[in-house]
Amino acid sequence: MARGADASVTGLPGVGPRVAAKLAARGITRLQDLWLHLPLRYEDRTAITPMRDLFPGGVAQAEGRIEAVERGFRYRPTLRVVLADGSGASLVLRFFHFRAAQVAQFQPGRRMRVYGTLRAGGQGLEIVHPSYRLLADDEDPALNDTLDPVYPAIEGVGPGVVVRLAAESLKQLPPADELELVPARMWPGLDLPGLREALLTMHRPAPGTSLVALSEGRHPAQRRLALEELLAHTLSLRRQRMQLQRHGATPLGGSGRLPAALLEVLPFALTAAQRRVFDQVRVDLGRGEPMLRLVQGDVGSGKTVVAALAAVMAVEAGAQVALVAPTELLAEQHLENFRGWLQPLGINVVWLAGKVAGRARREALAAMADGSAQVVVGTHALMQEGVAFAHLALCIVDEQHRFGVHQRLALRDKGRGGDSVPHQLVMTATPIPRTLAMTAYADLDVSVIDELPPGRTPVRTVAVSADRRDEVVERIRGACAQGRQAYWVCTLIEDSDEVMAQAAQSTFEQLGKALPELRVGLVHGRMKPREKQEVMRAFKAGELDLLVSTTVIEVGVDVPNASLMLIENAERLGLAQLHQLRGRVGRGAEASTCVLLYQAPLSALARDRLEVMRETSDGFRIAEKDLELRGPGELLGTRQTGLAQFRVADLARDCDMLPVVRDLADRLLEECPQVADAVVERWIGSAVRFAGA
Repeated sequence: MARGADASVTGLPGVGPRVAAKLAARGITRLQDLWLHLPLRYEDRTAITPMRDLFPGGVAQAEGRIEAVERGFRYRPTLRVVLADGSGASLVLRFFHFRAAQVAQFQPGRRMRVYGTLRAGGQGLEIVHPSYRLLADDEDPALNDTLDPVYPAIEGVGPGVVVRLAAESLKQLPPADELELVPARMWPGLDLPGLREALLTMHRPAPGTSLVALSEGRHPAQRRLALEELLAHTLSLRRQRMQLQRHGATPLGGSGRLPAALLEVLPFALTAAQRRVFDQVRVDLGRGEPMLRLVQGDVGSGKTVVAALAAVMAVEAGAQVALVAPTELLAEQHLENFRGWLQPLGINVVWLAGKVAGRARREALAAMADGSAQVVVGTHALMQEGVAFAHLALCIVDEQHRFGVHQRLALRDKGRGGDSVPHQLVMTATPIPRTLAMTAYADLDVSVIDELPPGRTPVRTVAVSADRRDEVVERIRGACAQGRQAYWVCTLIEDSDEVMAQAAQSTFEQLGKALPELRVGLVHGRMKPREKQEVMRAFKAGELDLLVSTTVIEVGVDVPNASLMLIENAERLGLAQLHQLRGRVGRGAEASTCVLLYQAPLSALARDRLEVMRETSDGFRIAEKDLELRGPGELLGTRQTGLAQFRVADLARDCDMLPVVRDLADRLLEECPQVADAVVERWIGSAVRFAGA
């Protein structure tokens, strides 16, 4: 590492044991941690703007004399301070929270310097709760020579202290040549500053620096830091993969009798894409090193069949399989499929979830421990203490990003024996553009099932204004009268004054009155799991005609008889979520329709989104469009996906740099492994201990 980077923050003025403990709780123990504790935003106090040049929505610093002070109590206590600067214009400062001593300071004639966001008020422009400073007549404080950084809060440490500590730490930044780990010549084509310049710019941007570019993450200094952080992330995942593959794994090759038998009993033939992906999985499982493969496939593409074929390979080799899903709904769907396909072959499929208790739980645990449970399907319960396998050789994880790192490690360790670990097959129905997948899942081989099974009818998608709600209700009446079933998806559970959205509860009541002849059910995330399961079971069994639901049904519900999907307030959902919901219909031979009910007027972004849904049902094309439309952070579910926790980088926004990052990672691992280690340590540090999760 560069000299001084590992020096303790306790060497900085004012950092005693109490402050050091507060900083450590935020992961800041070294000077380097403070260098990388970057501002969230900036305030520009480098100039005074004449009041005649102020405009609504702008953020500015102004100076003038107090002309009037008014207190009001009509609806709630209000303090208005009128400021003028001699330019012929004035500015109102409005306070809703204030003390008597504060009011006493605001004397007509006194000078003030204020900073804040301007808005149009009843008497002209105003700032609500400005940052301000009262000045003496002979006082002329200097203007700041850089933009003011606003740092992420650190509990127990005041914002002024954070600003001062960051400034002190920057005084000890090493020279550029010592700080630079990866020289610019290694990333040709990117015109970016060096690391030292980038850090100084990010902590203290010069006057005139574009606040818009900084807020959007497009400033060259941010891109330079994002480049190295993406590199660290990629190197870390590659290193995890290399470390995991140093372990052995049980080769699961065999005669192929069971996979062939399964293919014979299946009521359908595999698509070419399914066969291609299973061939890749079969080769991986036959090796003596652990498989690490992600199977990406659109809703209904047949990922579960590929998982079942992998499972019977393990069973044929005398090993056990664990399949874990994030929700009981999804896990039960897998259980039903696996029992239907595998039990006729004499394979014992066991169920373990949180609701399995008493004797049933004891019997399941005993069967897992003695090896008679050949395939175990379940939820997080499979990862708990007290759950033991005789010989777990294959872990299948559905929707991996919904599990924490510790949970995935806990499952893998159930099959750890000596230097051997289980093979891992990960499935996701969330299509991710190839550029992002190769970085987000850099520790996995990625297979794509890019073909839907024959017989799946395309879902017709229409966008309808909420004004035509009554027509939609009649459409549901007609579909259900013909023996079909329908979903009505709402985006909130309860009514809210703040968002124009129909709540599931009130919609359920309204539809029950409007459609008295139909059997209507309700399911949402706040129901107890048992209640939710019972409603879903009834809908699947055809005991309900219409299911009113929140987005809890996004994954894991397979009801072939459901041919009509209505999504209320569709303009509020992202493309990926709309696509997942639409995938709940079109699973049978009947023509299916998805109605996107929206509140007018639509924003340009919402209009584009709904248009894409009408144009295509290709999940990968939708994912690419999502990346284009939604921009920073949202495509992978913001920064909380479990895929990565970034300080500066954003996979969606910075995807143009990913090819350079991958090439750079390959070169460093091959030519300069010690530099690769230093880059990972700088940005990720001890988090690398989760190798192979």
